[in-house]
Amino acid sequence: MRPTQRIIYPTSRPGFPVNAHVQPQIVMTKAADGLEIHNQLFLPKDIKQGEKRPAIVFVHGGPARQMLPGYHYMQFYHWAYGINQWLASQGYVVLSVNYRSGIAYGRSFRMVSNTAASGNAEYQDVFAGGKYLQSRPDVDPNRVGIWGLSYGGLLTAEALARNSDLFKAGVDLAGVHFYGSSLDTESTAYKSSAVGAIDGWKSPVLLVHGDDDRNVAFQQTTGLVQLLRARDVYHELIVFPDDTHESMLYSRWMYTLERMDAFFKRFLGGGATTTSQRN
Repeated sequence: MRPTQRIIYPTSRPGFPVNAHVQPQIVMTKAADGLEIHNQLFLPKDIKQGEKRPAIVFVHGGPARQMLPGYHYMQFYHWAYGINQWLASQGYVVLSVNYRSGIAYGRSFRMVSNTAASGNAEYQDVFAGGKYLQSRPDVDPNRVGIWGLSYGGLLTAEALARNSDLFKAGVDLAGVHFYGSSLDTESTAYKSSAVGAIDGWKSPVLLVHGDDDRNVAFQQTTGLVQLLRARDVYHELIVFPDDTHESMLYSRWMYTLERMDAFFKRFLGGGATTTSQRN
């Protein structure tokens, strides 16, 4: 006699808002060099024909990760999936981008050349995601934002520095903003960094970092803040004392999300905007 199957994990807690979730759609985008990129699209449930919603790109860290159309097996990305669902429930169209150098799309995709300090080629995949959102009839092309942690914070900073014309606001959690130690502005590493395009940074940013981060030096954020101040770029800064790369305290995550919510609502707006309201 076969034993009765009992699922131990994963299970939902009582009262978990399953009905508030949307089913992500798999969409493909194409980078400037022709590489095809897999993405997950979260559409608000209450979106109506003729509405123009604000939109947000999510960029994961790693960068050797793959985001899924469901709750992830890794801690932070489990949370990130829930955060993207929450953003969709607040009226944003959300696109999670599986940019080049991530797993599960073959060795050539994972080991593609000219990434990171060697050219940051993966940024063009993020840019393609933003342009895709702009092209959608249900997205306001003037209200596209971006958020991410760690390497996702790096790409968020890249987006705001290189394309403030596209990305109107960003939330950068524990991001890398400067590669290496050379201030040679002609070096590939410098040009691959967000600071290499700092003069183009116009969009507001919310920066979050723990000052005991052992993955990304806290100075990556304090140095960026000095550059933003010198250029009079609007920024908000949250520093968590004695905290790590991903905060260890629930209360700090809730505070971060509350600030993120207020920040995006201020600079992108929440909910719907119809064509008639915009004209």
